[in-house]
Amino acid sequence: MSDKMVKQDFMMIVALVALVVGFLIGVVFSSLQSTKVAPQVVKQQQALPPGQQASGISPAQASQILALENEVAANPQNIEAWTSLGHVYFDTQRFAKAINAYNKSLALKPNNPDVLTDLGVMYRRNKQFNEALNAFDRATSLAPTHEQSRFNKGIVLLYDLKDKAAARQVWQELLTINPVALAPNGQSVKELLATIE
Repeated sequence: MSDKMVKQDFMMIVALVALVVGFLIGVVFSSLQSTKVAPQVVKQQQALPPGQQASGISPAQASQILALENEVAANPQNIEAWTSLGHVYFDTQRFAKAINAYNKSLALKPNNPDVLTDLGVMYRRNKQFNEALNAFDRATSLAPTHEQSRFNKGIVLLYDLKDKAAARQVWQELLTINPVALAPNGQSVKELLATIE
């Protein structure tokens, strides 16, 4: 009978030890899993600029911004990454950051009329109208037939600086280059010009 009790006591001790070991393994595994997930959560939160609500940016854009910021930090001479970062900031209405990224791109490759035009648009949205005009002028000096920069210059002159005569002149020059030039919304520049005559 004492052997039977010893066996029962031994089995209970073994069961208790197994239970404790299983619990400890579960705690360790759970702890390891949470440390694997935590950096991803932190990275997603870091992708959003301070004060930016998650609703103002899609997860794909946040991921793209993070990847491009990491790329330019690691490879500051990567023109395409700076330009792409500027485009994502452009799309997410981060004007000052887009301006910075486009200027970094242009410092590496200064003769890109498309980047200059995007830079001008960001300056306009940031209410830096003279800088916008300078960017559009640089674009047209590099590419005299660059229609978008000429159109955008007319927009700044007409709507922001209230200079109808200068806007009219810029758009007439655009029509000399392309008599059927269109605004981004599909309206003809000729029709727009008629509205300010």
